[in-house]
Amino acid sequence: MASAPIAVVTGASSGIGAATARRLAAAGYRVVLTARRKDRIEAVAAEINEAGHQAMAYALDVTDRAAVDEFATAFREIAVLVNNAGGALGADPVATGDPADWRQMYEVNVIGVLNLTQALLPALIASGDGTVVVLSSTAGHATYEGGGGYVAAKNGARVLAETLRLEMVGRPVRVIEIAPGMVKTEEFATTRFRGDTEKAAKVYEGVAEPLTADDVADTVTWAVTRPPHVNVDLLVVRPRAQASNTKVHRESR
Repeated sequence: MASAPIAVVTGASSGIGAATARRLAAAGYRVVLTARRKDRIEAVAAEINEAGHQAMAYALDVTDRAAVDEFATAFREIAVLVNNAGGALGADPVATGDPADWRQMYEVNVIGVLNLTQALLPALIASGDGTVVVLSSTAGHATYEGGGGYVAAKNGARVLAETLRLEMVGRPVRVIEIAPGMVKTEEFATTRFRGDTEKAAKVYEGVAEPLTADDVADTVTWAVTRPPHVNVDLLVVRPRAQASNTKVHRESR
């Protein structure tokens, strides 16, 4: 009996990454969870295994190319790569934004995706049915005030996915971009505002039902589990209350 295919999920210590690992495991994949926080991914992997599925944790910083290359040598039979590691820092205008924040966002959201994709692409091709998923953002498709650095980074991730798809034509690898809109997770906005929970809460203030991490994980899993000849090039997913990055319905108290 053939063993279950392996799916690698980056940034799997919480939020969308952890939810995606759970969903893919339930769909029959052996999931490898990666993130910098070893204790967190080990806890999620243990939870998945206790549920009767298959998962393992591997501590990894996607911006560390040497570590990524070492990771690739440990997993030579990979069917799916979900590039989820990313994040936003700050909400300053371009005029006063910190170049260090911009650099860090680019390193994680773009170079991190590049590192994992390059390192695992040979295994994905060899699988005969590989899938690369890039979790971008609606920020990569439309800008907004105070989002310059994050928008620039997610545009980079979007273009990476588009270019790779062109370059993979004729090879057995699909390239899927999932672009979520407003998602309320336990860490995204709090990290962006450097631990200021009051500012983080205002992002979702009055929005009855922002997306959850599991909503996005469900979307990723659906796209990945389509028949091999079906490629979901781009799927934009927003809550019903959000018509665009700048138009959100907020209920008054």
